[in-house]
Amino acid sequence: MPQLASSPVPMFKKHPGTALGTALSILMALALLLGAHPSTAAAHGSVPAVAPSDTVEVNLQSTIERALQTSPDIKEREARRDFADARFGEARASRFATRFNLNTAHSIAPSLDIPDDNEQPNSQLYLNPDVENNWRIENLRPFNRFEVILQQPVLTWGELSGTVEAAMHGARVEEAAVDGQRLEVALRAGELYQNVLLTSELRRLTGEAESLLRQARREVQTLLDEGNPDVEEADLFQLDLAQQEFERRRVEVNEQHATARSALSRQLMLDDDRPVAVADGALQPLPLDVLGDSLAFYQDAAQRHRPEFKQAEAGFAARDALVDVARSDYYPKLALQASYSIAATPGRFRQRNAYISDSFRGQGTRTGFGIQQNLNFYQTRARVRQAKAERAEVQYQREAADTFIGFEVEEAYRQVRINEKRVESLDESVRITREWLRTEQINFDLDFGDPQNLVRAVQANLEARAEYLEAVRRYNVSVLRLLRTAGTLTHDAERGMLIEP
Repeated sequence: MPQLASSPVPMFKKHPGTALGTALSILMALALLLGAHPSTAAAHGSVPAVAPSDTVEVNLQSTIERALQTSPDIKEREARRDFADARFGEARASRFATRFNLNTAHSIAPSLDIPDDNEQPNSQLYLNPDVENNWRIENLRPFNRFEVILQQPVLTWGELSGTVEAAMHGARVEEAAVDGQRLEVALRAGELYQNVLLTSELRRLTGEAESLLRQARREVQTLLDEGNPDVEEADLFQLDLAQQEFERRRVEVNEQHATARSALSRQLMLDDDRPVAVADGALQPLPLDVLGDSLAFYQDAAQRHRPEFKQAEAGFAARDALVDVARSDYYPKLALQASYSIAATPGRFRQRNAYISDSFRGQGTRTGFGIQQNLNFYQTRARVRQAKAERAEVQYQREAADTFIGFEVEEAYRQVRINEKRVESLDESVRITREWLRTEQINFDLDFGDPQNLVRAVQANLEARAEYLEAVRRYNVSVLRLLRTAGTLTHDAERGMLIEP
C-alpha cells in the first residue's frame, strides 16, 4: 500500500522558473483525480456540522450489519413474509371445524292472547283453538334466536391437504424473498461505504495538492519582491487563476464527499443531526482471498445460497399442490355438519308435541353427513389446466435462473480478477512514481536536478495515487458483488469475515 500522506517539497528557490510550471501541472493532475469520484444515487446535500460526539463511526462490517437491521426495504419484505406465515396458519386451522360459527337474530314477536276460561297447561296451549297471537303494540315482546353450526370435512380428495401445503410453500417463497432483499441491501450499503472512503481519500489528496499550489504562489511572490528577472507579474496572475480553478474543483470534491456521507447516513436510517463517518479513513483492498477459490466454488455456493433457487423450488411445490386442489373438484366431497338453535320470546311457552312447534319459542338440533359435488366438469378441467400451466411456468423460471445465475457468478468472478490485477499494477505505479519523485528531490538538493523532471514526477505521482484509489474502490465493490452473486454476502458479514485490515 503506498503512503498517501507523503508530501513532496521541491526546492523552488533554487529554480524560480519551476514554480509556475509545477503549480499548473498539479492543477492538471487535480482535474484527473477530481473526475474520479464515484456516483452516489441516494441522498443529496451536505451533512450538517455537529459535535463530534454525535457522529456515528462505522466500518464495513458495522455498516452492513446496521443496514440489515434498519432497512425499510427488508422490513417490507418481512411484513409480506409474516402475512404468508399467517395465511399458512389459517390453512392449517381450516383442517378442523372448517365452519364453526354462531348466528343470532333479534326482533319483536307477538305475545299470546289466552282466554280466561283456558284449562290447558302452558305446554299444551295448542289444544285450545281460542289461543291466538296478540299483535297489539303494547303486547309485543323481544324475540332472540341463537344458532351454532359446526361443519367438519371428512373426505376432500386432497383439497384441504393441498391448500395447507401450498400455503406452507408460499411462506417459504416469501422467506427466500427476504433473503434476497437482505443481499441487495448489504451490497448497496457496502458500495456506499466504499464511496465515502474514496471521497475521503480524494479530499486528503486534494489537500496535499493545495499545499503545493500555495507554496508555489508564495515562492513566486517572494521572487517578485526580490526583483528576480526570471519571474513576471503575469506568472502571479496565472497562479491566481489556477488557484480559482482549484477552489472550484475542491468544492466539487467536498460536495461529493458530503453527498456520499449523506447517502450512507440515510441508508443506515440515521437522524439528520447524527452524521456518519468512517472509523478508519484508509481505503485498502479487502483482505478476503476470493481468488483462492475456483470459479466452481462460487457457482456451487450460489446453488446452495441464492434465494432465487429456494424461491423457485418452493414455488414449484406450491403450484404442484394447487394442481391437486383443482383436481379434487372431480370427486364428491363428504362433510359432517351439526347445528343447535334456541329461540326465546317472553310471554310464549314451549309446546311439547312432536308435530307442533312455535317458531318464536323452542330449541332444535340437526346432525348428519352431506355430499357436495361440482357437476361442471368442463370448468374443473379448465382450472386443472391453468394450475398445470402455472406449475410449468415456475419450473421454467427455475431452469432460467440456473443458467443466468451461473453466468452472473462467472462474470463477477472474472471482474474481481481484472480489478485485482489493476490494483496490483497501480500499486506498483505508485511505488515507481514515489521513487522517481524522491530521486528528483535528491537531485535538487544536490543542485543538478532538471525542473521539468520534477514537474512530471509530481504530476505522475498524483495521477497514480488517484487512479490507485479508484482501482481499490472498484476492486472492493467487485468483491462485494461476487459475494452477493454467490449468495454469501450476508452470511460473511454476520460471521465477521468483512473486517477491514
